[in-house]
Amino acid sequence: MNPDLTELLNAWKYEPGKINVRLIESAEGVSFVQVRLDLGILQMHMDGRPDGQRPQGFESFLEMVESWIEEAERGEAGPPPEFETDDDFSETDAPLNPPRPRRDEQGETPFKLTREQCAVLREEAIQYYHRYLALLALEDYERVVRDTTRNLRVLDLLAKYAEHEEDRESVSHTKSHVTMMRARALASLAIRDNEPKAAVHAIDEGIDALRKHFETIGHEELFERSSEVQVLRGMKQALTPKLPVSQKAELRKRLDEAVQVENYRLAAILRDELNAMPD
Repeated sequence: MNPDLTELLNAWKYEPGKINVRLIESAEGVSFVQVRLDLGILQMHMDGRPDGQRPQGFESFLEMVESWIEEAERGEAGPPPEFETDDDFSETDAPLNPPRPRRDEQGETPFKLTREQCAVLREEAIQYYHRYLALLALEDYERVVRDTTRNLRVLDLLAKYAEHEEDRESVSHTKSHVTMMRARALASLAIRDNEPKAAVHAIDEGIDALRKHFETIGHEELFERSSEVQVLRGMKQALTPKLPVSQKAELRKRLDEAVQVENYRLAAILRDELNAMPD
């Protein structure tokens, strides 16, 4: 086999400024999604891990880590080894091996992920990121929802179980983008089914999730400036003319109820939504 890719690359020219994506099928009947980059072609499996690997028989490293957590919560990981000092704990454990228990100041051994294991989870999530961007261009919204939901699980694991603070903080830089992409895909599915009301509901849930995310990381002021929030609001504004008239009535009813219980924050949000709707 000739390893030179020149002929293949010449047959599919790179076009700057657009996502160059296509579906192909191998001689064995396996479907792949390909992305044309300026320096080559990226090929990914449609399902499972994008590179087709199955680490230790699991669909991905994420599923492996989740199995470790289930075993730890059931108390099936075995008794912790006898050690008392940091010198007894090695941070060079292989990423594919379950974390060794490490006693904290209270003498407990909580489940923690090492730097290396967090790095493997992030690197694996990047594969899914490349794939869901390609699938979005192909309008395969079901798989986009699947992959973004999966990457949100990764971010939640890092936030909860990462041993080191920098690994926990890495979540804040990507969660807003993944949340927005998932909401876009859910809304696009509803639009394709001619359900604009369901699409708006998916967008509202995405916006609420973004608001909670910024509150969780202690930066509520970033919510209004977030480009992800602006994308979802723009999508919602485009959908508003397609909504039934009853949508306004529902918003007014919710606004009245919010004022009655003195929930002025919710009332302000509902009022803004009403003002954004055309007459």
